[in-house]
Amino acid sequence: MILAHLPSGYVLARLAGQPRGLPMAAALLGAVFPDLDLIWFYLIDDRAFHHHRYWVHAPGFWLILAVVALPLIRRYARRFLLPTVMFLSAVFLHIVLDTLAGSIMWLWPFSDRLYALVEVPPTRSHWILSFLTHWTVLAELALILWAALLFLRRPKPAEPPKA
Repeated sequence: MILAHLPSGYVLARLAGQPRGLPMAAALLGAVFPDLDLIWFYLIDDRAFHHHRYWVHAPGFWLILAVVALPLIRRYARRFLLPTVMFLSAVFLHIVLDTLAGSIMWLWPFSDRLYALVEVPPTRSHWILSFLTHWTVLAELALILWAALLFLRRPKPAEPPKA
């Protein structure tokens, strides 16, 4: 996935009945959060290895974090439970979507092998062009269109009562 992560977070929040507010913001942030590793990948690590090998793309890391954090948040900061669940759900959605034509370490910490459903061959001069001309881009376009339709059909905020 290249373009559909943010729209996927929007779709997730809307399907969860969270059209606005902190839960929506958390879903949008979670949907793109794993790709913040690209800052490190390009600016510091000099593309030393595939950015899907960083901890932010390891489902096992997020599972461990969820198992530890969710009970604590439920007990001590209950008002942040729904936003946290939305954030973590969007992160997992990001990782699942990356599995379509990217590659993810689904068995980490037991294995660092990368798994992908479909391999996108380097058919163009740049890897982005190869992705944008591969049939899997249709999944991205579908997610973007779904998000656009939900956005256009979003509920209007309630108007304040007139005096």
